[in-house]
Amino acid sequence: MMTPEKAVVASILLCMAGAALTLLVSRNKTVAGWLAFIVTAATAGLIFSAVAHVLTVGPSPHPAAFWAMPRFGFALRIHVDGLTALFLMLTALIAVPAAFYSITYMRHYEDYSVARYYPNFLLFLAAMYGLVSTTDMMWFFFIFWQMMTLPGYALIRFENKKPENIRAANKYLIMMQIACVATMIGAELLAVTGASVSGSAALKYDFDTVSANLPAMLATRSGVTALAFALFLVGFGIKMGMWPFGQIWLPDAHPAAPSPVSAMLSGVMIKTGVYGLMRYFLWLVPPAAVADYPLAKWGCVVAVLGTITLFTGTMQALRQEQSKRLLAFHSIGQIGYILLGTGACMALLPVAGPNAAALATIGLFGALFHVLNHGLFKGLLFLNAGSMLHATGTQDLNKMGGLIKFMPLTAITAMIASFSISGVPLFNGFVSKWSIYVAAVQGSGSAKYLAVCAVIAILTSALTLASFIKFFGVSFLSRTSKLVTAQAAKRGRLEVGWMMQLPQVVLAFFCVLLGVLPAIAFNLIQSAMNASQQQGFGALLAKAAPMAGDPLRGLEELNSAALFAPVALAVVLGLAFVVTRFVSKLGSAPRRADVPWFCGYVLEADCHRYGAHNFYGEIKRYFHWLGGMPSSHHGTSRTHSVSQPHSH
Repeated sequence: MMTPEKAVVASILLCMAGAALTLLVSRNKTVAGWLAFIVTAATAGLIFSAVAHVLTVGPSPHPAAFWAMPRFGFALRIHVDGLTALFLMLTALIAVPAAFYSITYMRHYEDYSVARYYPNFLLFLAAMYGLVSTTDMMWFFFIFWQMMTLPGYALIRFENKKPENIRAANKYLIMMQIACVATMIGAELLAVTGASVSGSAALKYDFDTVSANLPAMLATRSGVTALAFALFLVGFGIKMGMWPFGQIWLPDAHPAAPSPVSAMLSGVMIKTGVYGLMRYFLWLVPPAAVADYPLAKWGCVVAVLGTITLFTGTMQALRQEQSKRLLAFHSIGQIGYILLGTGACMALLPVAGPNAAALATIGLFGALFHVLNHGLFKGLLFLNAGSMLHATGTQDLNKMGGLIKFMPLTAITAMIASFSISGVPLFNGFVSKWSIYVAAVQGSGSAKYLAVCAVIAILTSALTLASFIKFFGVSFLSRTSKLVTAQAAKRGRLEVGWMMQLPQVVLAFFCVLLGVLPAIAFNLIQSAMNASQQQGFGALLAKAAPMAGDPLRGLEELNSAALFAPVALAVVLGLAFVVTRFVSKLGSAPRRADVPWFCGYVLEADCHRYGAHNFYGEIKRYFHWLGGMPSSHHGTSRTHSVSQPHSH
């Protein structure tokens, strides 16, 4: 039977072979698209089998070495534990619908060859598989990082006839290289200083070796160690879009890329930064060094940065009028929630007391669940935005309106995604945010600042809902705009085909499933923690077991200190809807539809519609100092070759 490590290496090699094959057949966009999808699906099968093995049987006792040059501290060592398994699963889960969506979506880029799309897409995927599973903190970390950065750069500037896309790609490239340098310098500091302190002659850049050297280093070289961890925070913070770094590159890169790539960038790629933060801060330091490791202080830094990130990202998103740019800023905001949960975990783990470890684990569970949820609903939202762009030819929300009449299925999935990201109960985003709030509020007795962070996070979730009322309302629910009317008249059908609908439906299904039955995800995360006990705080996090989860009864945290029963809530809401519907029909009042009346003075026109620009004027005015408005080259209308009628 293939080990999980061999399955990961096989997936990487399969992606690389697929990249070469798709390049050879790139003249036929459909054939290249199907080939890329088949390769992606095959690697997903391998990854899911590896994840299932790790979560049920357990991880391999030691990393698997595939190529080593000990003289240079150089080794391709792959290890799949529970934490790695979660991120591998997320990567495959988003890559498959994105690849399937691409088959039709990319066919309509008449002026661009897919020779620069599918090979880079598969290399990008291979790099993410490698980055979250390698134990080499230097050489193969660098190789996989560059395998992710350079194809990502090519994908962001895919429409290279647009100067703004080239600028966005250049920003991305520069920031990713700065992040790479920062993390590698941090690894060098730990490896070299640790080896000199302990006298170790082993593979100095291997995760296990660095971990073994840390107790002596923390005891004697605390300043160097603190600098190394600060560099890790900066490097991985840039990758994930943490404030203030995310605002530099992320809002330009996500809108520039083709929509399936935007789904991968936001749904998966930025999560590799989250993985690095969790792995290095929670699994690198061995239990023997806990007394000298200022984990609570790092937790304070991460939680506060997360709170700033979630607030600034969401407030800046509230100002946006371009669909994908709005979603890009929300990627920053949602990363803030993940950082807050992770920071709460780090702050509470060192605290003595019966509930501290349980609360810390609840925070980490919430962060990991939000990693999964964000991948699902943000991947779905970017596919929704791609379908809207495909139908209307613009990202400008002011020019959309009434799309629900022409794109009902896309509208339903976009509504589910909007509810999910806004944290509405019975959708997956609520449960992960709720867990983070529980950890922060109840943990504020040990770390008082967590109460302030929790209040800001809860209020920011309301702002997220406000933002998506605008996003969904002006594009799908408002009166039909002039542009949408013209497009519908020319094309007859605006709804995308089934090959673009199916990925949206699948992701929407998971958003609802994990919202109604969140115990599925929490039991999965508990299994991942049980399979991650070999290093760092893994054993403590696994033994805390803070939640009792049942698919029907819901979740119980800290001996009934926090309860959530989504199935019962769904039943109550369903009965309330039935009763309300029945009562509303008793009077048999007639319903009629008519055009709005403008007092007889003006005709109906776009200027009389309530567009995205008109939303939340006072909030935008009072918080203008946060920035986030696009520069002039973004403009108010961005046409796209896939949306032109003649391309069909």
